[in-house]
Amino acid sequence: MAAETTRVDGRVERGNQTRRLVLRRTVDIASVEGLDALSIGRIATELNLSKSGVFALFGSKEELQLATIRAASRIYDDTVVRPAMELPEGVGRVTALCAHWLDYSEGRVFPGGCFFYGVFAEYDAREGAVHDALVRAERWWVAHMESCLAEARACGELHADTDVPQLAFELIAFMEAANAHSVLHGAGDSYARARAAIVGRLRGAATVPVEL
Repeated sequence: MAAETTRVDGRVERGNQTRRLVLRRTVDIASVEGLDALSIGRIATELNLSKSGVFALFGSKEELQLATIRAASRIYDDTVVRPAMELPEGVGRVTALCAHWLDYSEGRVFPGGCFFYGVFAEYDAREGAVHDALVRAERWWVAHMESCLAEARACGELHADTDVPQLAFELIAFMEAANAHSVLHGAGDSYARARAAIVGRLRGAATVPVEL
């Protein structure tokens, strides 16, 4: 029984390793070419895996796309969200969140820039499970930004009359504009411009010094 369990555990671990390998490749492809560029056959060929083996892990192109979104979300969380959450509530946490986002885009954690910016545009007018997963991801990000701003307002570091949803919308728009301009033109000055815009907007709303 122990030997059988060991064999099963070994197969599970190999399957998990293959899944991680596949998803590391699919997030990169999708960030450049879009989620529609993903297929089980393509991934199997590129990674020198059996098509049947990849199919056994994901079952369909749609599930491969959904798993890719989940994998990109984990990378995004580790790179952008978690480091900022280590700071106390307040404007410092908000600026850290913006700084990590700009570093994530500029540093090309995904080769196509922000993974989500590209695939949102690809699926925004569609219906189905992939569209719905992207909607949930986008809503979560906006809600998280709003939550951090609301915390800063509650602790007195933003003026009491600050319109949190409006401010969140503007900060995210500055970041996304920098990403889009950089990816399209290959220009790095867009990130400096976004940083200046974010600092200027926050200084107008903050009761404490703002640096980014």
